[in-house]
Amino acid sequence: MGKKNKKPVVAVDVGEPSPAMERQSTKKSSFSAPQSTTPAALVICRNKHWRYISSFHGPWLQLPLEVLETLANANYYMPLPRPVDPAVFYDLVKIRQLVDGATDLAVRAVNGVASSALSNSLAGGTAHHMQALGLGFNNGGTKLSPERRFRMREQATQKLSRAYHLDEIASSVATMQSTSTLENVASLVLQRAPDDPDANYVHFFHEKIPSRQLAECTDFRALDLIIGQRPSDCEPLRTRAIVRIFKDDYEGAVVDLTNALGVCRLQQPRHTPAAEEAMQLEKRNGRRRDNPPLDERDQPSSTEVQLLFQRAGCYLTLACDHVPLALPEPPAEQDENSQDNADGADSGVANGNSASQEAEADATGKGPTKRQLEMRKAVRLYAKRALRDYMEYFKHFHYSPNMPIEISDEFSRQVNQATHRNKKYYGPTRHTPQDSGSLAGSSAGHTVCDLASLFTATPLAGLPPYPATELAAAGSAAAESAPTTTEVVTYHPLLTDALHSLLLCHTLVQTSAKELQRHAHMVARLARLADGYPVFQASRSPARADWIEVLRRAENWVDLSSSWEVLCAPAPLPASLSVNGVSVATAGMNVLSVAGSTSLVETDEQRKERMRQQAIIEALEDERVNDEASFKAAILARQRRAEADHASATNGGIPSPNSGPKRWAVDDGREYPILTERAEAVARWVREAPVGTGNGKRKKKPRAKKAAEPGEAEGGNVA
Repeated sequence: MGKKNKKPVVAVDVGEPSPAMERQSTKKSSFSAPQSTTPAALVICRNKHWRYISSFHGPWLQLPLEVLETLANANYYMPLPRPVDPAVFYDLVKIRQLVDGATDLAVRAVNGVASSALSNSLAGGTAHHMQALGLGFNNGGTKLSPERRFRMREQATQKLSRAYHLDEIASSVATMQSTSTLENVASLVLQRAPDDPDANYVHFFHEKIPSRQLAECTDFRALDLIIGQRPSDCEPLRTRAIVRIFKDDYEGAVVDLTNALGVCRLQQPRHTPAAEEAMQLEKRNGRRRDNPPLDERDQPSSTEVQLLFQRAGCYLTLACDHVPLALPEPPAEQDENSQDNADGADSGVANGNSASQEAEADATGKGPTKRQLEMRKAVRLYAKRALRDYMEYFKHFHYSPNMPIEISDEFSRQVNQATHRNKKYYGPTRHTPQDSGSLAGSSAGHTVCDLASLFTATPLAGLPPYPATELAAAGSAAAESAPTTTEVVTYHPLLTDALHSLLLCHTLVQTSAKELQRHAHMVARLARLADGYPVFQASRSPARADWIEVLRRAENWVDLSSSWEVLCAPAPLPASLSVNGVSVATAGMNVLSVAGSTSLVETDEQRKERMRQQAIIEALEDERVNDEASFKAAILARQRRAEADHASATNGGIPSPNSGPKRWAVDDGREYPILTERAEAVARWVREAPVGTGNGKRKKKPRAKKAAEPGEAEGGNVA
């Protein structure tokens, strides 16, 4: 039942390779993908199909590299919770360095330029764009030897391979924004070195395949070769697991991700906070007045976080896959199956099969069958495992309910000064004494805790009330109270999806409605604070859309006080941030994307046509639209949603909170209103699954108090 990542073939700009590159790529790799039988299919690189690509778009792709590195250091030296996860931030810097270096080498190899300085001098003005497209020229009559060109391409491939090892999603986005010369550099290396692991790994991402046919046009031979050559690398296992996800082999993906986690934890132990604690001590003593670049070996790694997120998603999908098998079939399907069984018996079906099918049908009228009970156990088992991995994922990020506004304001000033090339990055408020080196608990300045502690059975004390009574009218209340602290959460590009997936897991585990309501309010609190400033822009979350549909289909069984869109409306900016020039400027960028900014004299026909065009654009961008029927359904559903919103606003409903200073890259658009298979399964589980569908023997409490507890302390209760 896994999600089919397909779209209708539409005309898009995919960056066609230059004719010179195609002439050099006549020899195919030994691991080339099967060719499609459809001659009109759009052929694009495999990495353009990768999941969660939209989550990694943002200004980090265009910022000058030195500015990006400065911001990464400033982010790292901020007190907890840092604005952006430092592991991801440093990965972006390294990926930009590697992709830019690989681009320089690949273009020089095409043009026969020996040095970067000569390449830059020859490529001034319009010639630079010609060179980037591979339409180069020789440098004064000299010509590089084929061996030198090969070595340059080999070095470029090694840089790209390292980038994909760091984060294949971010690297895919970076290479898409770069020159098309990179798409062919690995295949040229494979012509002379067909077993080169770096070239095979890069070529796997850059190989051209028919659009939306990754599962059909991808095999595991290249990845199996790399894994055999480099068993100590966990990243190829991660890539193979994602391919298995595309092929709906979630059990195999879990095995690969589990093995990758074992290798990762063996080769890359957890990042020790020793350097961080020393840095915090120096800041408290006031001996350091700058942010020295952090050595690469001391930079945190994001690999474990990636693996935990991917494995949790696999477990959640497996849980949803078992829901149809765990519940009785709808009456219409039962009638069809019984008719098919009768026809089969008349046609001479074996008596043993007929008897078993009849016994199964009779049992459905009396109660759940043995198979259904087993499937219900599987639903809960996989959902608990997904819940465990998401909780481990959340332990890497932090939240503060009362961070002083001047600290957040200071980071915004550093960003503003760095982007304007001002060398005076650090103001006098930079070294306010405070003990924020602790990962949990209270400090002299503010309280810090990891996100996982917010979803434990015992609520964290001292949190601001949510939802607050002034949520609908935050403008007037904020102006009068003039708060000195603000809520802050560490941003990660996959955080919003993980938060809403957590709610889907609790739904399948059948957490009580009261407890699930508390978790839902906590997710809404964090989702409205999630802010990728200054490197990430907002992206739509598949899990968020599924959760909204589950709430709608299950008739808000958790009794939320308002719609999910209102609960997750972006939190207002702190007072000092809304007047420093930075936030106002970014808010101006977001105003362009507001769906409701239309003329006051718009007629009904113009409004309907505008809604229709907007629905078509959003449906084309939707990764879940996989055929003509779902495309039409997406357009119709979006139009109906827009009409309902218009009617609500006209009749005095609660308007969308789009006014006032907004957070960075706020996504004011609604999630697409298509009922996915996952949302349908979870909603059906809420409506039809009896409470406590485990094994019917869960009330034997004495067994839980035995000596088995130490073995389950690490997570046996969810495995």
